[in-house]
Formats: sequence, structure tokens, C-alpha cells
Amino acid sequence: MTDVLIKPAKSSRKPKGEGHARRGEILEAAERIFVECGYEGATIRKIAEEVGLSSTALYMHFRDKSEILLEICETAFQRLMARHLEIKAEALEPAAKVRAMLEAYMAFALDNPNAYRLVFLTRPVEAGEGAQEVAQKLGIQVFESFEATVAEVARAGRLKGDPDTAAQTLWAGAHGLVALLITKPYFPWAPREALTASMLDSLFEGAIRR
Repeated sequence: MTDVLIKPAKSSRKPKGEGHARRGEILEAAERIFVECGYEGATIRKIAEEVGLSSTALYMHFRDKSEILLEICETAFQRLMARHLEIKAEALEPAAKVRAMLEAYMAFALDNPNAYRLVFLTRPVEAGEGAQEVAQKLGIQVFESFEATVAEVARAGRLKGDPDTAAQTLWAGAHGLVALLITKPYFPWAPREALTASMLDSLFEGAIRR
């Protein structure tokens, strides 16, 4: 696992008409540049150069860098919510759904470290550009979906303590681990799968009855 930002070779200017695909390239480049340079250091020009566009051409896709940041945040939360809904629809007992949601959350973070940094480790200057409002609105929706599933565990008589505290403890534990893995890549961590499984085993031991 590494936190090194791998930058692809600069592409030459590309023809117009690539619409959705080009928008996706811009978002991916912006994630890297926001993390590498900070929000203030990231410029439309830098992002445009990363994908082989002129600044003028990039403005055809996004109004400014705050709009890019907001879309990165919105997309991340939408993906997590979509996965939650898939898990809720599965024929699993509540505790298994809770674990699956936490596994999905950690997998998203570790597979998309730049997006996770921007969405869940947002610094004050990014928050001031509107990311905080998006994180609060959509983030609460994702958490409430998780919390409702934890409440199902309580109704099944398997939860230790109240649902609110248990849900927050479980979520915080998962977040703490992935945040450390992403921001401290130099530490000699155990293999990802073993470490995340061990974290969930420990959290479940404290929160859920067998």
C-alpha cells in the first residue's frame, strides 16, 4: 500500500467531442492535484495541463475548481450510498449487513485514497468552498443508512448498548484505520485484508453479541 501519487505522462491536446469521458479524466486529475498541491495550490491551469486541455477548454466542463471539488465529493457519497442499498437488499442477517457496509466503506477508502482524503479528511480551506456542506448533507444520509441497519441488530437482540453509540463507534473505528493507512504509508502495516478483518473482529466483539 502506498500514498505515492503516480502522475501519468502529460497527454497531448485531444480533440473535442469526448464529453463524459473527458469530464471523468478531469475529475481524476483534479483529485491528484488537490491532494498533491492543496486546494489553494491547485489551479485550473494545472488540472487542464494534466489532461492535455487548455484552461479555456476545461471551463467548458466545469465553472471553477470549487465545482470540481463538489462533484468529487458528491460522486464519492453516491457510490457509497449505492453500495449500501445493494447490501440492504441482500438476504443477510442485520449484523452481516453492518459488517458488509463497513467492509465496503474501507474498500472504497483504500481503493480511492485521493477521493477519500478530499471527502473525509477535508481541510478548512476546501470546506469553505462548499465541500463541507456536501459532506454534511450526503455524509449524513450515508451514515443514517448505516445507523438504521445497526438498529436492526438491536431489534434482533444482538447489540451491546444503544444503536446511536454503537453505530458511531463502529464507523469511527473503520474510519480511523483507513485514515491511518492512507496518511501513514511508511508504517510497516500488516497486509490490508488481515488488518481490516482484525479491526472489524475487534469492533464486533465489543458491540455485537454472538
